[in-house]
Amino acid sequence: MPPFVASRVRKLSSASKSAEVIARFGLRMAAIVAFAVVGGIGFERGLTLMLWMSAILATVVAMFDREELGDTTLNHWDEASAYAALCCLAGAFAPAS
Repeated sequence: MPPFVASRVRKLSSASKSAEVIARFGLRMAAIVAFAVVGGIGFERGLTLMLWMSAILATVVAMFDREELGDTTLNHWDEASAYAALCCLAGAFAPAS
């Protein structure tokens, strides 16, 4: 592999893997909330939609990377479940159309 191509192989401890997942989740949540604020369909509907799409994306990435569902460290499966839970919570408080 050429030296300029990024490699996915990394040796991280379980604490640093979990810290990476928490940081990634926080940054994505900030982006989701920012896009939901400027979205033209309303904050509640935009937030629910983007959380739903993020849950699907995290699930696809977890399956693609073949991550363990009940692993001891945080991974994309945990991130997907957090997005799905927040999507259900946001949907419960959204006004009925």
